[in-house]
Amino acid sequence: MPPKKGKAVEHSQPSESASRSSSTKRKTPATTEDEAGTSTPPKKSRPSIAELVSSQGSRLSDGASVEEQEEPVKEVKRNGTSKQPAPARTFADMYTFTSRRQPNGVIDLTQSKSPMSKPMNGTRPFGQLGQGGPKRLVVKNLRTTPKVDPSEYYERKWREQSAALDSLFQGGDVKIMLEELYKATEHICRQGRAAELFGRLKEKCTAHLNENVRPQLIKACQDQSGTPALQAFVDAWALWQTQLQTIRHIYFYLNQAYLIRHQEHGDINAVGMHMFRSAIFYEQSIRDTVLRATVELVQQDRKGDNSNASLLKAAVDALHDLGVYTGDFEPMLLEQSRWWFWQWRKEEAEKEDLPHYVRSCSVLLDNELARCDTLSFDRSTRTQLSDMFDEIFVEENVDRLSDMDGVLDMLEQDMDTEIEQCWTLLARKSHHHLLSSPYAKFTETEGTMIVFDEKNEPDMVVRLLALKRKLDHLHVDCFHKGEHMGNTLHKSFEQFMNKTKKSQTNYDTDNAKPGEMIAKHIDLLLKGGAKAIPKLAQKTDSAEGENEQDYDDNEAEEESVEKHLSDALDLFRFVHGKAVFEAFYKKDLARRLLMGRTQSFDAERSMLARLRNECGAQFTHNLESMFKDMDLAREEMKSYNQIQSDKGVKPPVEISVNVLSVAAWPTYPDIPVNVPTSILKSQHDFESHFKDKHVGRKLTWKPSLAHCQLKARFSKSVKELVVSGFQAIVLLLFNDVPTGGSLSYSQIKSLTNLPDNEVKRTLQSLACAKYKVLNKTPKSRDVNDTDTFTFNASFTDPRFRVKINQIQLKETKEENKETHQRVAADRHYETQAAIVRIMKSRKRIGHNELIVEVIKATRSRGVLDQSDIKKNIEKLIEKDYMEREEEIRGYSYLA
Repeated sequence: MPPKKGKAVEHSQPSESASRSSSTKRKTPATTEDEAGTSTPPKKSRPSIAELVSSQGSRLSDGASVEEQEEPVKEVKRNGTSKQPAPARTFADMYTFTSRRQPNGVIDLTQSKSPMSKPMNGTRPFGQLGQGGPKRLVVKNLRTTPKVDPSEYYERKWREQSAALDSLFQGGDVKIMLEELYKATEHICRQGRAAELFGRLKEKCTAHLNENVRPQLIKACQDQSGTPALQAFVDAWALWQTQLQTIRHIYFYLNQAYLIRHQEHGDINAVGMHMFRSAIFYEQSIRDTVLRATVELVQQDRKGDNSNASLLKAAVDALHDLGVYTGDFEPMLLEQSRWWFWQWRKEEAEKEDLPHYVRSCSVLLDNELARCDTLSFDRSTRTQLSDMFDEIFVEENVDRLSDMDGVLDMLEQDMDTEIEQCWTLLARKSHHHLLSSPYAKFTETEGTMIVFDEKNEPDMVVRLLALKRKLDHLHVDCFHKGEHMGNTLHKSFEQFMNKTKKSQTNYDTDNAKPGEMIAKHIDLLLKGGAKAIPKLAQKTDSAEGENEQDYDDNEAEEESVEKHLSDALDLFRFVHGKAVFEAFYKKDLARRLLMGRTQSFDAERSMLARLRNECGAQFTHNLESMFKDMDLAREEMKSYNQIQSDKGVKPPVEISVNVLSVAAWPTYPDIPVNVPTSILKSQHDFESHFKDKHVGRKLTWKPSLAHCQLKARFSKSVKELVVSGFQAIVLLLFNDVPTGGSLSYSQIKSLTNLPDNEVKRTLQSLACAKYKVLNKTPKSRDVNDTDTFTFNASFTDPRFRVKINQIQLKETKEENKETHQRVAADRHYETQAAIVRIMKSRKRIGHNELIVEVIKATRSRGVLDQSDIKKNIEKLIEKDYMEREEEIRGYSYLA
């Protein structure tokens, strides 16, 4: 019977007969007769959607039914015969499948072999409603009833998992495959029992830790010392971590489907760590033993015993993993570290050696920081240990680290490593500026000793350069280019470079000696390069030996000269009074230009450009004029020689005249001398030419600056002698002396008309120096009034051209004294001019204020002493430029 309208028939499970009939295909042949009486097989018709919807007796399998009206089934006559009609195929039959139930109670709907029934003829087209109106389709959910009881399945699988956990905890092999255990976990979780399963798992693990692991560790802590007990704890934690990995594999589905979604539990690893921490570590005896043993191992490592380094690393990692490092281990470690630092400092305090103290502190700090990295201490531990170190070893020992005597000893003994360590320690608490006082004192002391060392005065610049390199090395490598230390270096170096002291070397003037010596140092470099300075040449050769040169010697020499000139200018920048340097540099430059002893004009002009950059164009104006005079002199001589050649006049002596302007060149004394007639005629000829060309100009001859070349015939060879003007005049006297004849000192003096000092100086260079062109009787190193001189016909030398005029290039004591006195006088004039300018602008001014203003006005030329300023004020008062005023305790200007 079809179901009644308005009700749904619920099928929990199709019957065996229905399933069988639904799965059987009925094949009924059918034929139709045409008008000719022949029979052809009918064409199979395809059912329409309306036929499927309106077919009777449609049923839904597995709990669903369709309500529809019944329609009669007609018989079809074929060939005059009738057959019993086949059972009608309904719409519901198409949803009836053969099913095979799986062992787990799930119905398989993929193996159905029931085809859709053949549609019946005479159905209504789609869209036409039947007599009963629209049909209603009611579908209910599929409900399956498992064959196995879930509770029974859960208990059975838990027993298997419990047995597997027991085997795991006992160290045996798990007999059941992990895949089966995992699937059992998944099925249990799908049944909604994840929370219950997690509770049993947690209870099982906790029981194992409490009943098996904890008693063993407690016994180990009681029976054994700290290290074996710590080893047992580390091994137990490592074993528990391994067991947790297996547990996580079994209960991975529980971890992903339940624990991760419930943040209060955490994942299995977190739960396992929490259980171990609660059940094992927080057992009082175990906790105290583990922490104490770990701290003891740290102390052993500090003392140099690293036999248990691997155990210490594993223990610290375990404390990190358990999450007890910060709360339990770190406070105990810091407390023990503070006690250790105090004890260590107490032992080191007994040693008064500052270098040893800074070395030990630096090693201690490096070891502590390296230990923090090796053992993976937290950043907070590293920071607190570092702060503790700074407090105990730096902050409380600042006086010891900055001790003046201790630091000076390190500086004097070139203990660069210890100095750098000391600076680093003080810099940790921003106390590194305290080293500036010892650094400044060392710089001033060393520099002052060099500047005022009269015995080693020729080596002053070389020694100052060595000191400068050392101080720069300290600033860069030891003090890490600290700005405060750099300022200290500059101020202290500047201070001793401008110290003045009246002595015999500066002829009781207040001229600073470094300015003079720097000028002479540059003069030697420009005349002969670095080889002209022995000590500088040794350092240059050693440096070239370390760095092989790939270019020729000329380029190497030029670069060496340029470098040494730059070093000399570094010293020159510290000199306040440039007047001394200017006077001596100008004098030396004149000698180099006039004597033709400049090694390179490019180097000369390069030096001039540097001085212009340092001091301005006004400073180098006269120096540049000297180069211009030399260029004009060459042009003048070229013109003179051309005129003489055009006239066909051949002078008895070839001369080369340098016409110099008085304002640009240094002043030279007029020394009387009897010039030979041949040379006088050439002088007169050039003087006539010059006066004809330049009307109104006056020439003054300076024979003391002259040099010439003589051809001398000795018994074995002919030589060309390069001599000074005075040496040439003396040697020419022996042309009129018969062979083997001699001239006395008095005869030479009367014939040359030279002063005594010049006669002695000239004869000494010819008879007592390296090249003895004259023989002196008696033999000695000094020239006396009673000596006689003869021509040395047996003189020999391997070179054809012999230079004997070296004495002319050297500065005499009289010239040096005259230069110092002239510089001092110029400074007095400059000071008086500055005082007059100040008084003219201020009209009235106090004494102290005038002193300050004068020092400011003359600072560029050097710092003046107040006593010198007072002397110049007195001179101006005597000259009626100013007068005293008692009311203001100062002075007033007199127009």
